[in-house]
Amino acid sequence: MSSSLDEINRDLGNNPQALVEWALTQGERPICTTNFRPFEAVILHMVTQVHPGMPIVWMDSGYNTEATYQFADEVIKQLNLNIVSFVPRRTRAHREALEGPMPGIDNPRHVAFTQEVKIEPFERALSEMRPDIWFTALRAEDTPERAKMQPVSRNNDGLVKVAPLLHWSAKDMYQYLQAHGLPNNFDYFDPTKVEEKRECGLHLQH
Repeated sequence: MSSSLDEINRDLGNNPQALVEWALTQGERPICTTNFRPFEAVILHMVTQVHPGMPIVWMDSGYNTEATYQFADEVIKQLNLNIVSFVPRRTRAHREALEGPMPGIDNPRHVAFTQEVKIEPFERALSEMRPDIWFTALRAEDTPERAKMQPVSRNNDGLVKVAPLLHWSAKDMYQYLQAHGLPNNFDYFDPTKVEEKRECGLHLQH
């Protein structure tokens, strides 16, 4: 890296646009992951304004709400996103025919369920796409674990993880959507988290 991550976090950690522009000078294979949750259009607009063809990686668990799929279609069309979808190796119908409905978070099967529908598709995306820069819409107010994170970090494999919106509030996100005429949707459900303030494990492992 051209500068230490501590310096970048100090100098650019509260300037999302500048952080996106800096990060794109640090690698050759950037990606931005999305799950089309509320306010997701902010990060998608922000990164594609600087890098229009950036691969937008969607781990589609198959358990999204109808409104989320409709929202995703709207955002993909409006921003002309270069979507690359990764789905579980088994369909939802196949899984539920053999194992029944989605297990609750207190069910011992939930860990394996999370691995199958979210972690494995993400790790497959990393293996196939070999990104060196990863943009994510993580925000500190999402969970206690995320409140401890830094806007820029590097994992053990050298992948640079960039969360430009880490310090933004819901109000900041709403104002950005309004300023740029972007859609939003709150009818969202993550089967691997279930509870809003619970981590699924992906961002703790990666």
